[in-house]
Amino acid sequence: MKDPQVEYKPRETWRIMKNAVIISVAFMVHFTAYSGAANLQSSINAESGLGTVSLAAVYAGLIFSNIFLPVVIIKWLGTKWAISLSFITYMPYIAAQLYPTFYTLIPAALIVGLGGGPLWCAKCTYLSVISEAHSTISDISPEVLLVRFLGLFFMIFQFNQVWGNLISSLVISSGDNVAAVTTVNDSFIPQLCGGNFLPTKDAGQALQQQPPEKIQMIAGIYLGCMAAAALIVAVGVDSMKRYKTSRSQTGSSLSGMALLAVTVKLLVEPNQLMLVIINIFVGMQQAFFGADFTAAFVSCAVGTGTVGFVMVAYGLADAIGCVVTGYLAKLTGRMPLIGLATVLHSLLLMSLLAWSPQQHQAYIMYIIAVLWGFCDSIWLVQINAYYGILFKGREEAAFSNFRLWESVGYIIAYIISPFLKTSIKTYILIVAMIVGVIFYFIVEYRDRKAKRVIEIEEKKTRKAKSLAGQENTAYVQGE
Repeated sequence: MKDPQVEYKPRETWRIMKNAVIISVAFMVHFTAYSGAANLQSSINAESGLGTVSLAAVYAGLIFSNIFLPVVIIKWLGTKWAISLSFITYMPYIAAQLYPTFYTLIPAALIVGLGGGPLWCAKCTYLSVISEAHSTISDISPEVLLVRFLGLFFMIFQFNQVWGNLISSLVISSGDNVAAVTTVNDSFIPQLCGGNFLPTKDAGQALQQQPPEKIQMIAGIYLGCMAAAALIVAVGVDSMKRYKTSRSQTGSSLSGMALLAVTVKLLVEPNQLMLVIINIFVGMQQAFFGADFTAAFVSCAVGTGTVGFVMVAYGLADAIGCVVTGYLAKLTGRMPLIGLATVLHSLLLMSLLAWSPQQHQAYIMYIIAVLWGFCDSIWLVQINAYYGILFKGREEAAFSNFRLWESVGYIIAYIISPFLKTSIKTYILIVAMIVGVIFYFIVEYRDRKAKRVIEIEEKKTRKAKSLAGQENTAYVQGE
């Protein structure tokens, strides 16, 4: 292993960037499959809420995984192999789409959850480490670099929404696409769809089953994507050992049980507790858009074949927003962007409460998808980056907790999805967002106040040392 004091060559920045890009591309390819399948669950497996229940199972497994597995798996396998092998745990869920029952989908979904914790934690840890390595060469702050790398990652990653949903929509809409369009009578759409939509009551009438051969084709393509993603990381990414020693402190230097203790201990810290609601909201709003909006507004009013195209618009906006907001944060800081996302998302949610969709109003769904994607890009990049900054030196534990509470948001959204009208779920989102943002700003205030206290103490220390030095000089001269 390299000596901690060895400096990297300037060319190393290109290698660091290569690793960041390859990881981002691998995640995009992998989640092209998973997101494409997940976005269809509320439409193609709507009976008895099977699709959304399976998604809830994914995040139930993810909660357990985020608490107990990431630090142990990363310690055992290393970040590179934790990512590559975790991709494979998602494959049974795609295969289960060929025979979707509670006995096949739910166990497969739990396996996805178990793999998801180490996967996302390893990604965040790797980006944190290479940000610090890059900083030693470029003299750019590691905090700024982490935001840039996360912006790059989510820009590339969010294209999974484009390719995954494009694949599903093209397959579903191909050939005899009767099942791809809505069968609801135009006059009943305003009463049945939108805010009035109740999955357990209306899914059978509004959502049509897809031909088995089309589901088989989609599953085959998605399984190929997941296998390719695992191979991309295995072959193309450098081991984190190359950069690991650039960190002044990291949980990776601790034993597996000590790392677990750090993760659990962080759960009850005041700043972490106050960020719980905003984390939950981030998960809830993503799950709501992918499951409730697509079923209640898109599939119900326009048809299942349009779901993928709407999600493509969402994914493109999210990807572009991740880059744009990542650089805007350098000019404006996090807080103005969080404020913008809060205002814009509030307007979107209120518009869903007021709007009754019609079959000829698909363009409005695309507008909502673009604006929602832009808001999501702000939540993802800025909250993720803030975790890396706020809990510096404990990144593995911090990112595990971020994913844990985000997963709680997904579970809440998916569990309530079949049983509540869309309008009620929209009100819940509004309340969660407002409460979460208020606590987020409190954490920002506490953090900045603590940093000011430290700066004042450091100035006093430097001044005291300076005065002591002057007194010693005067004493020597007097001698």
